[in-house]
Amino acid sequence: MNMTRFTTLLIIFVVVLGSDISFSEPVKYLFGKQLVATDRPAQPYGSYARGCADGLVKLPETGATWQTMRLSRNRNWGHPNLVKTLTNLSKKAKEYGWNGLYFGDISQPRGGPMLSGHRSHQLGLDADIWLMPKLKFNYTIEEREKVLPQSMSKMNGAMVNNQWSKTHHKIIRAISKDDNVARIFIFPGAKVKMCRDEKGNRDWLRKVRPWWGHIYHFHVRINCPEGAEGCRSQFPPPSGDGCLEAEDWVKKIFNPPPLKRSRPKVQPRAEILLSDLPKACSEILTID
Repeated sequence: MNMTRFTTLLIIFVVVLGSDISFSEPVKYLFGKQLVATDRPAQPYGSYARGCADGLVKLPETGATWQTMRLSRNRNWGHPNLVKTLTNLSKKAKEYGWNGLYFGDISQPRGGPMLSGHRSHQLGLDADIWLMPKLKFNYTIEEREKVLPQSMSKMNGAMVNNQWSKTHHKIIRAISKDDNVARIFIFPGAKVKMCRDEKGNRDWLRKVRPWWGHIYHFHVRINCPEGAEGCRSQFPPPSGDGCLEAEDWVKKIFNPPPLKRSRPKVQPRAEILLSDLPKACSEILTID
């Protein structure tokens, strides 16, 4: 190890030792109480489900074509690349006939594990977008804590309901074609519906991945920014449009395969500790 690297690690160790940070405490409590981002250049460290970030920016509460929901959570922080992607998409949604979009959770001010709700969203590179079109009036800050999103699913995610529209298809197709976007997660019935309805080029469907839940929102994940050496990208989606796999998923919802053995008892996930994250995350927690 060179002296520069050794000195940096030594400084981090001394700072952490002299602070109230514990290596044995679940790290979600440490990141959950951070109120603001660091003032350093934007930089993600680690993976989408095990990392943190410098220099995230706060998505404004309200824009001409969007509203940020559940503001009390303080999770409307993202990498500048993601914030730009989201605001551009909201403008595209208006072009397609909606008034804009409602944005749900993005990341905490310094990324990291959250107290509730997500395993990912730790780098400022993930965002939840409500499937409910933005209405003609603006919700107040108080109303944004209470208003319920609309489900687009029926039959336990196997099909879309009558709230689904061609505009949903157009918006998801538009964001899938963005080079920054790595994946979009949505319930399997929606993926199948888009596969059946798409009459043009189907390449964009490769990025749309079916996943449990995601009936009220779809989840957008962008790639690690260029030059972010500490950021670990996810493997690219499998080749092909993924439509046959989504159809198979839906068939299994309608006709679950018989259990060949008893289900194992579900064990709670181990808590993520500070020692499980990249070393840069320790420093991020100590910056005023």
